Amino acid sequence: MESAMFALIFSDRPRCRLVLGLSLLLGLVALVFLTNRLTASEAAADADAIGSGTLMLSGKGVATAVPAVRLGTDMDVTVSGQIARVRVTQAFRNTSDQWMEATYLYPLPEEGAVDSLKMVVGQRVIVGRIKRRAEARAIYEKARAEGKKAGLVESERPNMFRNSVANVGPGETVLIAIEYQAPVRQVSGEFSLRLPLVVGPRYVPPHTLETEKDVEDADAVTAPMVHPVLGTREKINPVSITVHLAPGFQPANIISPYHGVAVEEADAQTRTIRLTDGEVPADRDFELRWRSASADPTLGLFRQQFDGDSYIMASITPPVEDRKRPFPPREMVFVIDNSGSMGGTSMESAKNSLLYALGTLRPEDSFNIIRFDDTLTRLFEDSVPATPEQIALARRFTEGLEATGGTEMLPALKSALIDTHPSDTRTVRQVIFLTDGDISNEKEMTAEINANAGRSRIFMVGIGSAPNQFLMRRMAEAGRGTFTNVGTGNDVAARMTALLDRLTSPAVRDLKVAVAGGTLDLTPRQLPDLYAGEPLVLLGKGGSASGTLTVSGMIGDKAWSQSVDLSQAQDSPAVAKLWANRRIAEIEAARFASEMESGAADDAIAQLGLAYSIVTRQTSLVAVDETPSRPEGATLTREDLPLLLPAGWDFDTLFGTQRAHAGGAMTGGAVSPATRSEAMDLPETATGYLGLLGRGLVLLVIGAGGLWLQRRNARKDARA
Repeated sequence: MESAMFALIFSDRPRCRLVLGLSLLLGLVALVFLTNRLTASEAAADADAIGSGTLMLSGKGVATAVPAVRLGTDMDVTVSGQIARVRVTQAFRNTSDQWMEATYLYPLPEEGAVDSLKMVVGQRVIVGRIKRRAEARAIYEKARAEGKKAGLVESERPNMFRNSVANVGPGETVLIAIEYQAPVRQVSGEFSLRLPLVVGPRYVPPHTLETEKDVEDADAVTAPMVHPVLGTREKINPVSITVHLAPGFQPANIISPYHGVAVEEADAQTRTIRLTDGEVPADRDFELRWRSASADPTLGLFRQQFDGDSYIMASITPPVEDRKRPFPPREMVFVIDNSGSMGGTSMESAKNSLLYALGTLRPEDSFNIIRFDDTLTRLFEDSVPATPEQIALARRFTEGLEATGGTEMLPALKSALIDTHPSDTRTVRQVIFLTDGDISNEKEMTAEINANAGRSRIFMVGIGSAPNQFLMRRMAEAGRGTFTNVGTGNDVAARMTALLDRLTSPAVRDLKVAVAGGTLDLTPRQLPDLYAGEPLVLLGKGGSASGTLTVSGMIGDKAWSQSVDLSQAQDSPAVAKLWANRRIAEIEAARFASEMESGAADDAIAQLGLAYSIVTRQTSLVAVDETPSRPEGATLTREDLPLLLPAGWDFDTLFGTQRAHAGGAMTGGAVSPATRSEAMDLPETATGYLGLLGRGLVLLVIGAGGLWLQRRNARKDARA
């Protein structure tokens, strides 16, 4: 269409040019007028709301005024050995003169098992009960309709939960306290605990909205976001955190990279860590890291008796292979997210991470870069040798990236998994994703890896202040890789160095586990490859916690094994629920890989949730105060509490991009390699109406001028 339009511009038909210019101009003026009419009332409401402080939510979009229900959160964490027990207390305070129902979407660690709900109303404490999801929802809705106070905890994703509380009266405060436990992560002698504090806005690919159930799922993982003007003026969603650290050894090098903390020494092996500011906005994940003051622990062993069974948790770290040994050539495919959610510091961190990785390529390596938003570009048609010229081109390509568009990650994954030399056993093929992972179609991503990964290994780099850890872990596990997080600019070198070091050391492969003198139902059943410094974490259920557990495998071309006496395990109250939660993750993975029928998976998950009293996609916790509190006839107003935008995200890029690209997401198809000009100057993915309006004006001027010249020449010919 554009080529035809410009052919008319340069033709000798001025009337056509004039008509085309007028048509385009009038059409665009009408479009702008209608757009302004549609948005003017919203803009006026936004301005009024910010000024007056009354409630105004643009659907699930942007909250521009103080919520009627204010939320405060306190987190109290106890770390015992390699397990953390966390109590999250959320205070819902109704500042309005109406009866309110409030819902709040919040994140938890992707391996966390929620098992407790208490609702505090005045002096009364109501303990929640675990029920099948539909039954719990029905109990809650019945209590809500009857004017009773009720609380409900539902899982939308393994790392995303929703708290609902009904019938909070004017001026009242209702406390909802949940508890969960999660394993502590250990890599290369460093232990870390990550507490997610905010859910980043999820991009929902249009092709995933085929049924009403799909639409409901998309709605469940979205929440309104606080407008930056409101966020800087009001204290929205403050959180306080206290960590009681008892790792079983003398801790050292205790740091929190994204928050200021104060560390108090209780005794030689116990520390208490608090935020130096007391309260902070819930706009970025909290992470605590520590090491042992002596030698790095290579074994953690815990046990629990629960409902007549014994449960074991064993964390075994293989030795690091000699790094002087040559590592085989690599084909490294870097996939970088430059969608709108990456706007701000996230884009800079991703680019700096990729630039750092490019600097580690060796002459014997080959590489390619794929960038994606709701389009994608392959820098090269296929991976190329890591020559200085190609690396220089890749650096210029990377430096020119800008955040825009939707987060269509699935086509980028499919492109990255295209392997033109699948039978090449001499080269190691590694795919490295740099993304915040804030998408809703995690299931599709895992299913694609299960179906088409081949010899590729998938490594995830979670970018920004609140990456989607569930996606990072699931994609890495399905792709037999590992993952890390890069938060701020200062984090890039340290995190990328650690990851790339692990990638250039031989993985521990062909792992096997045997138990002598007992039987254990172990998870994971499919043992992963292990990278340097990473432990194998096994959870088992059996008749007794006795016998010898032996782990064996190959490190490079050398055999390795280690045995542990299960009777030496330390007591822990958390192992049984962690085993159940890990087994649920395996069932979900089997569903994603089409190894288990969906209905059977749902039933198995529900049975585990009920047996171990944990919240799953099929089970929820519900608490009801049987005393009616809302007067008959009084209206109940529902409010979705807004979330803070994760720190470092650019509001205008994110929400401007979402409006510009609504409905225009790519669904796949042929992908062309980037030309050298594309590598320097990436194409725009959308054209603003002002640019089109300018074209219309140019056409109008050209057409009018041409018509005037034609008529003048005609008059001259007549006089002659």
